[in-house]
Amino acid sequence: MREKIGLGDSFTLRGTTLTVSRMGYGAMQLAGQDGDKRVWGPPRDIPGAIAVLREAVTSGVNHIDTSDFYGPHVTNQIIKQALHPYPNDLVIVTKVGARRDADGSWLHARSRREIIDAVHDNLRNLGLDALQVVNLRLGGFAAPEDQPFEEPLSALAELKQQGLVRHIGLSTVSPRQLAEAQAITEIICIQNLYNIAQRGDDPFIDDLATQGIAYVPYFPLGGFSPLQSAALDAASASLQATPVQVALAWLLQRAPNILLIPGTSSIGHLRENLAAAKLKLPTGTIAELDRIASAANGAT
Repeated sequence: MREKIGLGDSFTLRGTTLTVSRMGYGAMQLAGQDGDKRVWGPPRDIPGAIAVLREAVTSGVNHIDTSDFYGPHVTNQIIKQALHPYPNDLVIVTKVGARRDADGSWLHARSRREIIDAVHDNLRNLGLDALQVVNLRLGGFAAPEDQPFEEPLSALAELKQQGLVRHIGLSTVSPRQLAEAQAITEIICIQNLYNIAQRGDDPFIDDLATQGIAYVPYFPLGGFSPLQSAALDAASASLQATPVQVALAWLLQRAPNILLIPGTSSIGHLRENLAAAKLKLPTGTIAELDRIASAANGAT
């Protein structure tokens, strides 16, 4: 059995008994690709995907992010095959509010019926009687949208009352939308696009920290277009680390309520990601890295 490594300090999700290491794992990349259709169908190497999940948990990861619209259904089925029955401390966070079209596109699925069906799909494919945390996905692919969401969020709140969902989060939302959502139900986490070059949520993150609400950046390494920066390369060279590790370490040091879910289908990359939790960035390095976002904004 592989020895567990330090994965940064822990964070207890607001109003819960769920305590997770701040370095987690995102399962999206466990799905396959069919031509231009990303996150679609099974991976080429299902045993390899199972091995990555087991390696993550053996190494100390106890926070896995997933969704039944990854594949669709594929990642949840692989998670169940790899890890069920689940360790007592494992927190699986899933999301609803979208569906996949036959051409691979990502469509909204926010009616009351669609939310109920999605929760039951997640329950069945994960092999669970209740989902620990469910994020309602709003907005577009990368940014919030000013659209009503009372119907899907109220449906999730009803499922919480029924015991099928224990806690609720939001994905791709603005501070105003969070405030509106909190009038309907308790929100314990936010999942938005954020990384060392995309820092529009800086004030939002600080406000969430005062509320004790977790912030989980998706695409922490740039997503389908990986981060590239001379400053990042220079910092990694000086610290004898990889650019990926520096970018992840920067996020961990950015705010105490940030939880990371970098994804990979490679055990080697998984180990590289997890090792970033042990990397401490000097103050001068952080100052240099903070300029990346300003440079990126100036180039657009």
